[in-house]
Amino acid sequence: MLATLGIIMKKTWLILLPFIILMLGACVNVQETKPQKTQLEIRQLQTRSYDTKDVKMVMKAVMHALQDDNFIIQQANVELGLLTAQKEVDLIEKPTDFSWKETAIAIGVVAVVIGAAIAILGKSGGSNESHRSHGSGLDFDKNNTSPSFKKSAITEASANISDFGEQTQVRMSFQLKVLDNQGATAEVKQIDHAKFYQDFFSKVDKSVFLGKENLQ
Repeated sequence: MLATLGIIMKKTWLILLPFIILMLGACVNVQETKPQKTQLEIRQLQTRSYDTKDVKMVMKAVMHALQDDNFIIQQANVELGLLTAQKEVDLIEKPTDFSWKETAIAIGVVAVVIGAAIAILGKSGGSNESHRSHGSGLDFDKNNTSPSFKKSAITEASANISDFGEQTQVRMSFQLKVLDNQGATAEVKQIDHAKFYQDFFSKVDKSVFLGKENLQ
């Protein structure tokens, strides 16, 4: 009786396994689609005006804000109003997009897959054992190739600072470049998050205030 029940449970798991995997994939991979910003919306995020005609002082304020955020200044041309900087950080590969619940489900699915594989392989004869040792599972070692993974991220910043009537206008642009462990570019994208620019310009605002008060 117990043996029959065990066989039924194994068959049930094998039948439900594909559906569980599909459901897990849907939970993890489905992302909320957001409408892309227009160039005008991005420009508005990137631009801030200050009530001063002192372009040099505002450029220094932008430099201080970048340096406070661990950027290294690459170029600063007061006459052209151009400023470039970058910072590099190491990346740690980890499933940060998983919630604890999704992680638990994933572990459960892996356990089910392993159990199903053992159940299936256990029925195979010794002759298949030798064949499996030369199967696709060893293709990675056979090719003797190194795995590719994201190793570092470089944030590049560029600023255009110019007089705008009685004001000084600052337009910032940030770009994120991800490099893999072999030095190749894995991803390049423009940063267009509103909060990112709000946080940065809040630092510039403080620096401009201190500059007007001759405190920096």
